[in-house]
Amino acid sequence: MALVAGSYERFIWGFSLKTLTTTSETLSLAPLFSYPAHNGPIRCVAASPRAGLAASGGSDDTVRLYDLAAAADLGPLLDPSAAVSAVAFHSLGPVPRNLLAASDDGLLHLYDADGGGGGFPLLASLRVFPRHHEPADGIAVHHSGRVALAVGRAGGLAMVNLVRGRRSFSCRLERPATAVAYAEDGDGGDRFVMASEGKVTVHDSEDARIIHELDCGKKVLAVAPAKKGILYTGGEERGIAAWDLSSGKVTSRIEGAHSTRVKGIVVFDNKNDGSELCNLVASASSDGMIRVWDSRMIAKEKPTPLAEANTKARLTCLAGSSLKFSSDPSYDSLELTVSRKRADVELKC
Repeated sequence: MALVAGSYERFIWGFSLKTLTTTSETLSLAPLFSYPAHNGPIRCVAASPRAGLAASGGSDDTVRLYDLAAAADLGPLLDPSAAVSAVAFHSLGPVPRNLLAASDDGLLHLYDADGGGGGFPLLASLRVFPRHHEPADGIAVHHSGRVALAVGRAGGLAMVNLVRGRRSFSCRLERPATAVAYAEDGDGGDRFVMASEGKVTVHDSEDARIIHELDCGKKVLAVAPAKKGILYTGGEERGIAAWDLSSGKVTSRIEGAHSTRVKGIVVFDNKNDGSELCNLVASASSDGMIRVWDSRMIAKEKPTPLAEANTKARLTCLAGSSLKFSSDPSYDSLELTVSRKRADVELKC
């Protein structure tokens, strides 16, 4: 398993989550790489669940790609002409199919992530919102890969038809949302969630009606759906809360998970081959800490992290992949030295 974090200081951080003993409770975050990947702050990261492929978007108008298994920088995608505000992968099983990248000029770029030796060809660039230059601050791809949701900085909500490459629906929200994600409730009902200030609304995916409104107290900066109808949230409150999407109530909470605001949460539902349930939740904070928790222990009064790493940077985002890594010990302390002048890269998935 791997975690990728971006920082305000332009650095990208990669860690592999490794078992130190035969018991899964003894874990370590082993560094894969750390270097200034962008010319400005890194605003977003995404990882393909089991392919070991990651992407980051920055204020330098670029998307960069990474091979986590090889701890390698695969170079930039130069199509965005403005700061990149959100990235997301769509995968079918272990194979990534599409990469979506939203930029501050209001465009959503759709790439073919399964292009063989042809790299990541750009399939389409489209305007997500009727307001000409409204950027998307969050995007989520439905598990079918047919549609995606985007929330805009000025309060827009849009649905994009990924098959036809066009916007199929848009509306204005009462208040701008900062994050959006698809989820399932405990009965397998198709839902999506949106975070806005200190609230998270749970919607039916069929008609967008509000099923629950979750009051998180302070501003929500990260949401992460899990299996069995659980949603994890974090933000200005510095803790991590687990919500039951069927009842709309908190099931457990980590008070003071970090010393400052939580900027990213990753849920590992399955182990590497997807055949066994996993119970790990990772969190990143602007205090520079990345911590891994056992979700079964969150209900305890003072849970302790299973593993942690201090990047000593102001972290802005977090993503994860359940890729199974090689046991080669050289991965444990590998640091990359890369040429930032590389502009054309071929990627073999």
